[in-house]
Amino acid sequence: MDLQNTVKEALTALYHHPDDAVRMQADRYLQDFQRTLDAWQVADNLLHDPSSNLETLIFCSQTLRSKVQRDFEELPSTAFRPLRDSLNTLLKKFHKGPPKVRTQISIAVAALAVHVPAEDWGDGGIVKWLRDEMDSHPEYIPGFLELLTVLPEEVLNYKIAARPERRRQFEKELTSQMEVALNILTACLTISELKEQVLEAFASWLRLKHGIPGSVLSSHPLVLTALSSLNSELLSEASVNVISELIHYTAAGNTDGVSANMPLIQVIVPQVMNLKAQLSDSTKDEEDVKAIARLFADMGDSYVELIATGSDESMLIVHALLEVASHPEYDIASMTFNFWHSLQLNLTKRESYISYGNEACIEAERNRRLQVFRRAYESLVSLVIFRVQYPEDYQDLSYEDLKEFKQTKYAVADVLTDASSVLGGDATLKILYMKLLEAVSGHGNNEHKEWRPAEAALFCIRAISNYVSVVEAEVMPQIMALLPKLPHQPQLLQTVCLTIGAYSKWLDSASCGLSVLPSVLDILMNGMGTSEDCAAAAALAFRHICDDCRKKLCGCLEGLFHIYNKTVNGEDSFKVPAEDSLHLVEALSMVVTELPPEDATRALEALCIPVITPLQEAIALGPESLSKRPSRQLTVHIDRFAYIFRYVHHPQVVADAIQRLWPIFKAIFDLRAWDMRTMESLCRACKYAVRTSGRFMGLTIGAMLEEIQSLYRQHHQPCFLYLSSEVIKVFICCCVTGLSS
Repeated sequence: MDLQNTVKEALTALYHHPDDAVRMQADRYLQDFQRTLDAWQVADNLLHDPSSNLETLIFCSQTLRSKVQRDFEELPSTAFRPLRDSLNTLLKKFHKGPPKVRTQISIAVAALAVHVPAEDWGDGGIVKWLRDEMDSHPEYIPGFLELLTVLPEEVLNYKIAARPERRRQFEKELTSQMEVALNILTACLTISELKEQVLEAFASWLRLKHGIPGSVLSSHPLVLTALSSLNSELLSEASVNVISELIHYTAAGNTDGVSANMPLIQVIVPQVMNLKAQLSDSTKDEEDVKAIARLFADMGDSYVELIATGSDESMLIVHALLEVASHPEYDIASMTFNFWHSLQLNLTKRESYISYGNEACIEAERNRRLQVFRRAYESLVSLVIFRVQYPEDYQDLSYEDLKEFKQTKYAVADVLTDASSVLGGDATLKILYMKLLEAVSGHGNNEHKEWRPAEAALFCIRAISNYVSVVEAEVMPQIMALLPKLPHQPQLLQTVCLTIGAYSKWLDSASCGLSVLPSVLDILMNGMGTSEDCAAAAALAFRHICDDCRKKLCGCLEGLFHIYNKTVNGEDSFKVPAEDSLHLVEALSMVVTELPPEDATRALEALCIPVITPLQEAIALGPESLSKRPSRQLTVHIDRFAYIFRYVHHPQVVADAIQRLWPIFKAIFDLRAWDMRTMESLCRACKYAVRTSGRFMGLTIGAMLEEIQSLYRQHHQPCFLYLSSEVIKVFICCCVTGLSS
């Protein structure tokens, strides 16, 4: 009794004491109490005590539930029947609520059934025991129905500390009693106020691998009740759950499984299709529309192989799913996205057509299906564009809202790539280009407000870049001609830059590519001076263009170096972050690789000058100043050397450069050997110089090896060992090459 009072006092303190420290102490005490053996009896006593308040009842029901789930083996084998009887009494006591308490007691009984074999419950296990209890005490049916609902759910509840073989046995026990459970639920249908609860329980049981034939379920009273509830004025969430589970069940297994369940499918599909008009009913509650959309999405996902045949009946489902995709609420429209992806895979993968035999028949059927679904995917492309448009209040979006908006854009991009796989990238591009033209022609002089539709269209054009032919000559030249005319609004300019980068391969292959490059580079320069995000996008695009168009750009070195120097020198007009400036270093290095050795020597020297100058200045200030300088002030320049040595593929030219630079590097090695961050950066730069130059490094490689070995004995930096291994590898490769020749 003293312990019961202590628990009550702790609960009172937890919920009502004004002092936070006292509440925390009470919380710790109660958590510790729940792990004790005494918690069984105390929780049971307080639940039976008529004077216990709601807080006590909730805590004790949760305690008893967790003890049954996790600590059942604490009890002696003789404790099962008294515990079952006590829980049964409590289930009857709380049959009208409080709901939280009743739910916890129901879960506790279900967890007990997981632990205890069916024979201990009597003939037929817990399901027949429950049926007998309901027959004997019909006044407590609501409480027993909740227990019947949670029973199948506990099969996959891994909070219950049951052994795997016992858990599997429990699932078999429930499955064997499926008919009994459905008979109980069917009998309860006569009580109209329990219909919602009955359907929830039915949905729960359907999640088991029950194996009931579709022909039986198609005429079952529970199924017919759920279907009729779909058409009631107040849409039942429980009926939606039932139909959703039935849809999943009919599609489970292989194609034969779908055929075997065709009687049930033929009952479900017409009833769900009758709900299509409600998708666009403005008077309908949004939650009801979401529930209806969920059913259509479930049908699409489950019957995608049947739908992919392109029959007239399947196209009705496709049109309904397009209706869902057009809903203004993204949460509703996005329910269909997985279907469009699955359908695309089914239409484009060869495995879907193997049953058609020879290649000619396979190709003919594939082309037929692609043609059938062409219009649907064209509509889909037009429907999803507005989803990626920035909201008018985008500047006021919180971090979480902005993150959610980005996720929406990525999801729409995936839908567009699915459409491109079916329609072809060039055809999809034409649709998106028309949307871009509408956006540009529609805003007149009001640039500030109307940049958003153009940005959305360009984002979509960028998303399908991998599917557009590099020789596309109808639309892409017009898009590239349009880009310089767009307003330099930061978000729009950022997307323009990313779009340019995405089509770098097209710029290299297109006949007009060379004439377009100057205007493209001007856009990127504007981007680098607009905002950090925009500058980062422009730097990335610059790298892609220099990678794919490097041969074309060899004649534009002066302009490229102008951009490079402004970026690396950190001029105020450019806002490229230090990390993103590495994209420009990499970009110029790839162009330099295409030059003949004589020109590459001069170009590499020009590449290195803005990088080495700050390091020379730092060394010139003296050892004390260099040793006190923050690591970042050195590594930002040294990392650029790593990129230069990695991407300039002229071994002799790089070897000559590292020989000239070695005194600077050695000074930093000597004065900053204690600084792990700077040493890692410098060793990385040397590693790439060694890999690129190889045997051409001559005396420098010996000096480098001697330096790092000496420093390792003093400072034991791991990066020294790694660089030593790289140097030794080059020596070995050179020796092997020399011997073999």
